[in-house]
Order: sequence, then C-alpha cells, then structure tokens
Amino acid sequence: MQVLKFGGSSVANAENINKVISIVQQASQKDKTILVVSALGGITDKLITSATLAAAGDETYTEHLAIIEKRHISTVQELIPVARQSSVLSAVKKQCNEIEDICNGIFLLRELSAATKDRVVSFGELLSSQIISAKFSAEGVENVWKDSRELITTDSNYGNARVDFETANKQITAFFNDKLQNLFVLPGFIASNAAKNTTTLGRGGSDYTAAIYAAALNAKILEIWTDVSGMMTADPNQVSNAKIIPHISYQEAMELSHFGAKVIYPPTIQPVLKRNIPVKVKNTFSPQDPGTIIDNTATQNGNIIRGITSINNVALLGLEGS
Repeated sequence: MQVLKFGGSSVANAENINKVISIVQQASQKDKTILVVSALGGITDKLITSATLAAAGDETYTEHLAIIEKRHISTVQELIPVARQSSVLSAVKKQCNEIEDICNGIFLLRELSAATKDRVVSFGELLSSQIISAKFSAEGVENVWKDSRELITTDSNYGNARVDFETANKQITAFFNDKLQNLFVLPGFIASNAAKNTTTLGRGGSDYTAAIYAAALNAKILEIWTDVSGMMTADPNQVSNAKIIPHISYQEAMELSHFGAKVIYPPTIQPVLKRNIPVKVKNTFSPQDPGTIIDNTATQNGNIIRGITSINNVALLGLEGS
C-alpha cells in the first residue's frame, strides 16, 4: 500500500489534473494506491470569502459562488469526454446548489459559526476528488471514491480538529481490508466528529489526511506531490542559490516545517514517524526529479546546517520588571 497526496496547485486545472492522472496510473500499477487530493487551487479561499461576505450581508457572495460553480463545470468539460459528463456535471451542480443554500442561510442569519464554515469549505475537496475519480473511470481505470468524513473521526474543535486516532484507525482498516480494488480516491482536509458533523484538520490538512491513512494502513511510503522538487535549504523566493535537500530526518523536517518551511504541513510527520513510514516530497510538474526523502536517519553531508527557515511579519515583545 502506498499513499499519494496532491495539493491545490497540482489540481488547479484540467491540464494539471491530467499530469496527476498520469503519475497515479503509473504508481498504481506497482502497488495498491490511495490518492488524497486538495481542493482545486484557490477554491478554499473562494469558499471562505463567499461565506464571510454572506455573514456580512454583502450580496456579492453570490458572484463568488458563480465563479466556483463555473470553475468546476469547466474543469469537468475539459477533463471528461462529453458522453460521460452528464452524471458528473449533475453531481457538481447538486453540491454547488447545496453551497448556495448554506450561504443563503448565513446571509439571512448574518452569522457564520465555525461549524458552518467547516461545512462550507469541505465542498472544495469533495468536488475535486469526485471529479478526479470520474476522470479515472472515464480513462477505464477502476477506482473507489470514499468520503473521508466517514473514516476520520475528530473532536469538535472546528477549523483545526484533533483526530481520535483509535476510532479513525479502526474505521480506516475496516474499510480498506476487504477491498480488492487497486486505486482509491479520497478528499483531504475534511473529517467529522462523533455527531457526524463536518470538521476540518486545519489549512494544509490534506497532507495530514494522507499521513493518517498511511499510518493506519502501515503503508510502504507516503508521497507528498507539490509544485517544488522537495524541501529546500532556504526559501527559494528569498535565496537565489537554495538547493534541494535530498535526505532529511523526521525531526529535522518537523523543525523546518514548524518554523516556516511551507512544503509540508507540520502535523503530517507525527503519524508516519510512529510507524517509521518514509515520506517522499515530489514535484508534480517535474516528476523525474528525485525529490526529498524524509525518514528516521539523519544523513551526514559535510555541512553543519541542514536548512534555514524564515517567517515573515513576526513581532518580538519583551516584558520585564514589575
């Protein structure tokens, strides 16, 4: 079993999704594969904007919803042959109508609770994963789509929920153990609490979702596919000669991610560290690049520094005396 996760930039449009399809098809020929995907690039922000405007009584929220719907419909039309579009477009339209109904309720009440916000943003991953699953089917690749909310149970800390690993692991293993299919497509970022209300795992939480599945199923590897060719020695936007780090330990990767490295969501490492599952960071747009391997060995490469991180807009407050 292997788990591959693709972020928002990797599934930003039909062209990029086709790259993902190609990578996953090759990977699934080698081993049973779980594919975890983020929302289409920028959609989560659009959903938050729509809900926030609705809560403020600003009717322009409907314009943002129209953009969201158009983006998903055009992606389906570009990806999937006309003869197979009908059911997918119907599912997209149904869910977009549901988002509109929820936002209309927010608009009427002038209130946006954390629970409702999680419900709204969950549609990003639900839509993208169903479209990608349909694309595999259109290509003749058998796959199973599954809602992550039925497998990952959390507390009710909406927006950044904590996972109930005991319950989640039981549900995940029970679902996958009796399945003979070779490819599974699941939405990242979303989960549910004991009352089956939608929760989310924090921005960037799709990485975490993938790690939860990898740990529960004791996968051989977790691959995080993004728009850079691995973790780097510094922020390439700030440092022109930043280099790829080919090999790094779990502890080093956690430190870099906690203190500013955006390639990997900080909580991701913890579940796979406990099971000693290696993590590979790869580039969707340059799949031939070796990427970065993260495991429990800290390699010696002659340098005293593995990498430098930076965090912008930080204020330092000093308190002293009485």
